Amino acid sequence: MENAVSVRELVLETSNLEVYSGMQYLDERMVTTEDISRPGLELTGYFDYYPEERIQLFGMTEISYGNKMSKEDRKKIMERLCGKDTPCFVVSRYLVVPAEMKEAADEHHIPILRSKLPTTRVSAKLTDYLSGRLAPKKSLHGVLMDIYGLGVLITGDSGVGKSETALDLIKRGHRLIADDRVEVHQQDEQTLVGEAPKILRHLLEIRGVGIIDVMNLFGAGAVRAKTDISVIIHLENWEKDKQFDRLGNGEQKELIFDVEIPKISIPVKVGRNMAIIIEAAAMNYRAKTMGYDATKAFERNLNALIDENSKQKK
Repeated sequence: MENAVSVRELVLETSNLEVYSGMQYLDERMVTTEDISRPGLELTGYFDYYPEERIQLFGMTEISYGNKMSKEDRKKIMERLCGKDTPCFVVSRYLVVPAEMKEAADEHHIPILRSKLPTTRVSAKLTDYLSGRLAPKKSLHGVLMDIYGLGVLITGDSGVGKSETALDLIKRGHRLIADDRVEVHQQDEQTLVGEAPKILRHLLEIRGVGIIDVMNLFGAGAVRAKTDISVIIHLENWEKDKQFDRLGNGEQKELIFDVEIPKISIPVKVGRNMAIIIEAAAMNYRAKTMGYDATKAFERNLNALIDENSKQKK
């Protein structure tokens, strides 16, 4: 199913969950929304709006309330909680799972998972995981690097030297996230996260050499699974008549999903060390985010010099 996560994936990819019952149904049940439901009103019998497609999370409050109900009422409520689209039940704090829940879940082929974590932490971890897995994804052509802790997406036409530049950056101690294809999803209103497709993870293609395994050649410290995208650096072939920003005051942005990402265009020319230039661009961008803008400092110094010269002429 497109844009869905199986309960098996949920268990395997989140370390805080274990299967209590329904192991045979893990592939059958799918999670399609990042929203988590704590069925409080439902335990009182109110089912006019029951989001059955959500993971149903039981904490101390829900289990304690259920334990005060009669066995017959508890059985009826658990039966109604088992919707045809309910992916699973999750019980926090290793609380005792009510027998009626297990009976109803087994009958309707719904897994029950448990966690030792408090309910709020379980909810936060599940939401964080599902928001990443279920978010719309876009595949971009480029190379994604971690440079001094910044996610730098290097773009440009095919053959401009993106992968070769990435290799130089790796040798200088920076980390590769993805080469050629970058899978991007929007984590929130201000954050884009990029990672490599599984088939390309840790791999880098160098023309004339072929495909190399960066992790195998340079070690685990040379790769990273994913990173937030902070800035785009676009490589363009140098043209004599084309104007490029020389002072750094021509700010560009690129819209990906609903997020605007700063963009820096750098001309590629024989003899230019692109790895060092990109490294410097990343450091300069970081300095700007920390409040220091070299371009503005230059403009202030220039204006001060003009004022000083004007006074001397008078």
